[in-house]
This record gives sequence, C-alpha cells and structure tokens, in this order.
Amino acid sequence: MGAVLAQLPVRTPSVDWTGLLPVLLPAAGALVLLMVRSLVPSRLMPEMVDAVWTFAVAVAGLVSVVVLWQRDADIEAFGGQLVMDRIALFVAAVVLGSVALTAPTLPRYCRRVELASAELCVLALLAAAGAVVMAGAADLIVLFLGLETMSIAAYVMAALNLRRLESLEAGLKYFVLGAFSTAFLLFGIALVYGATGTTNLDGIASYLDTYIVLRDGMLLAGLAMLLVGLGFKVAAAPFHAWAPDTYVGAPTPVTALMASAVKAAGFAALIRVFVEALGTRANDWRPAVFALACATLAVGSVLAAVQSDAKRILAYSSISHAGFILVGVQAASDEGVAAVLFYLAAYAVIAVGSFTVVAALSGQRDDRTGLDTLAGLGAGRPALALGLTILLLAQAGVPFTSGFVAKFSVIAAAVEARSYWLAVVAMVSAVVAAFAYLRVVVAMYFRDSGDEAGTPEQSKPALGLGAGAVIVVAVLLTVAMGVVPGVLESLSSTAAGL
Repeated sequence: MGAVLAQLPVRTPSVDWTGLLPVLLPAAGALVLLMVRSLVPSRLMPEMVDAVWTFAVAVAGLVSVVVLWQRDADIEAFGGQLVMDRIALFVAAVVLGSVALTAPTLPRYCRRVELASAELCVLALLAAAGAVVMAGAADLIVLFLGLETMSIAAYVMAALNLRRLESLEAGLKYFVLGAFSTAFLLFGIALVYGATGTTNLDGIASYLDTYIVLRDGMLLAGLAMLLVGLGFKVAAAPFHAWAPDTYVGAPTPVTALMASAVKAAGFAALIRVFVEALGTRANDWRPAVFALACATLAVGSVLAAVQSDAKRILAYSSISHAGFILVGVQAASDEGVAAVLFYLAAYAVIAVGSFTVVAALSGQRDDRTGLDTLAGLGAGRPALALGLTILLLAQAGVPFTSGFVAKFSVIAAAVEARSYWLAVVAMVSAVVAAFAYLRVVVAMYFRDSGDEAGTPEQSKPALGLGAGAVIVVAVLLTVAMGVVPGVLESLSSTAAGL
C-alpha cells in the first residue's frame, strides 16, 4: 500500500504569494508586533512604536493593493478558494485605509484611557487580515474562516477597556449575539451545500445556471439563514440590537474600525454570496433584502433622531447607512455593486473622522460623549467644530460631499432596478436622519459650554497631532470625493465590472 501511495501524483494548489500580500502583510505585521512586544521590555519600546508600526503595515498593504490593481487578471490561490479580483482589492483598500486612518489616534488615546496599545494594534491588524479574506473569499468555508478571524479580534477589542464596565458589557453582547448569528451562517452554508452539492461560489452559480431546482425549500432556507448571519455583521435591522450598546461601550477607535472596516467586509460578503453566486435566484432573495433595507433605514434614522449621546447618535447613524448600502445590494446589478463600493469607501472615511472627534472629546474614561460635551465647541475650538460639522453634513447627504454622491448612487441603482418604493423610503429616511445630525451641530454652535454638565475645559479638548491629522485628512477626502467624485466612481465601476 505504501508503494502504491508513493507512486500517486501529489497535487498541491499553486499559490501566487505576491497576490496575497493584502492578507499576508497585516497578518504578518500583527505576529511580528506581538513577538517583539513579548520579548522587548515595555520601558525600552514606547507606545508610539505600536501605532507607527500599524500605520506602516496598513500603508504597505495599500501599496500592494495599488500594485495588484494594475494586473489585468484575477489572482487565485488555494485552488480558487481565495481570489484577489477587483472587488476584493477595492474592499481591501477600504479596510486597510481605515486601519491606517485610525492608527495615528491610538498613542494619545491609549495613554489617556490607560489602554494597552500593543494589544489593540495587534488585534486591529488581525481583524483587517480576516476582513480582506472575507472580501476575497470564493468559497463559503473560506468566507466563514475570514469572518471568524475578523469577529474574534473585534470581540476582544470591544472589551479591551477594562476600566469601563460598559466596555466589558459591549464585548460580551457582541460575542454572545455574534456566536448566535454564526450558528445561522453555518446552518445556511450546510443547507446551500445540500441543495447545490458545493460550497464554492462559482460552483453554486454554475449549478443554478445549469439546473432548475424544483424542490428548492432547502436552498431557500439556506439563503434565509445566510442573510441572517451576514445581516448581523452589517447591523441590519432587526439584527442590529448589538450595535448601539457595543458601539458606545467599545473604545472609540475600535468603534471607528467596526463602523468602517468590519462593515465593509460584511457587505463584501453579501455581494459575493447573493449578487454573484446567487444572482440567478435574485427574485427569491430581493424581497427579503427589500424588507431588511426598509427596516434598517427606518430604525437607524428614527432612533438616531431621539438620542442624547453623540456616540449613540453615530451608532444609529451607522445602522441607517447600512440600510442605504442594502438599497444598492437589493438592486442586484453591476450598477448597484458599484454604488455599494463607492458608499463603503466614502462612509469609511466619514466614520473614522467622526469617531476621531468624539474620541478626542471623550475624557479620561472615554465616557463623556453626551451632547453636553459638545456644547460650546464652536466657540472654544472652531476648527474642530467645523470639521465635525462637515462630516455630519456629509452623513446627511448634503451636496458637494461624498455622502451626497454615495446616497444618490444607491438610490439611482434602486430606481434603475424599478425598486421605486425603496428609493422613496431611502429619501425620507435621509431627511429624518438629517435632524439627528443637526442636533449635534446646534449643540456645538448654539449652546453655551456652561449648560448642564458642560465645563469650559471641555470646549478646548487636548486633540493631539495624530488625531488632528486624521480629522483634516478625513474632511479633505470627504469634500474632494463630493466635489470631484469621478476618480472614486471610476474605481468602483471598474471593480464592479462596468
């Protein structure tokens, strides 16, 4: 038997390692930082090194994405189970860009709230690696592995601030509900495999193109469970219950990553599974996504308007933005995919910039995030107030900002797909959500810093060079993508295959 086995040809899948650099760089960067921090005494290695290393690794990953973008062919690895095509590279750029934007804020923030910066940086890089794997997954099993790598890192990051009970609560809620949603995802994968005989996304698409599934109860049940599992990751209503408390309790830079990188990875998975693999069964899943989008838009916009905490307003705002992105997914077209990608890139910049301002104002325990904290900010720090105002107006969809172009793109995709009522719901929810953003602007410019819990010191927060640079970059990119959106529109259209 041994001689027979020795004569059998050994087939190992070919791997283009350079094509996997967007995954390998953050994973290797996390391991190197973890090893160095374990061996080098803390007194010999200042906390600034952690943030600089994280920023450098993320930028290196962005450079690799730019280089790989120039290739004409898609890059496949591990027998086609992982593919770095244009969609994967675009989402990888959003994920790595979010990490690069967040990194400069970490040294001062971690020092202020007494948070271990090394652990946070390692986990952020591991989460980025998992998110990129999700974006490039060509198999449901690989998609699950990437999702779990990202999610486990996010669970720990959410509970990393041990000085706050709310942070531990946030991590526990996120973990318990995340495990529950993962069970739905696994059951969905099993049912789709039972209906089609494969977990490969191209194989599923080919099977549904070739055969007519007469008894499709198993397939439909699998689609429903996959939608539940992925809907949790993007905080789509009614699977959003974890998001407000987790966003508020988690360290604010972690919240920025969850609203940008984690959300981008979740929507990349939705595009892979539903638009690409299950595109021929769009008539089966589009009504469900239609209902999810309407519910998410309504819940996010209405509940954001009645909050009195800036961080919670941004949390519900993130849910509302997930509803807008679902509008593009529901279109089930290349135009819808392009609109989704544009929205993910635009919102990632806006979210990181907005949460960076909140982090600078949040105090020693990262818990002073009420609207009273922002009172008088327009008089005490006009530049900071102006930056936050521009970012909030972009979230509201004001013209000449990236938010306006993003909202217009997804609504146009819905109209083209003849989802007129969904477009109307999206426009109405945008008006309702604008009220929440205006409440923050009113607090900054039309309330005195001495009102209620406000103090004069809060109107002049210690911003720091890193956070200041992040806010400036976020504001400039937000305005640039709104005034001259052609570059990002071209990139997102190319990624979608238009």
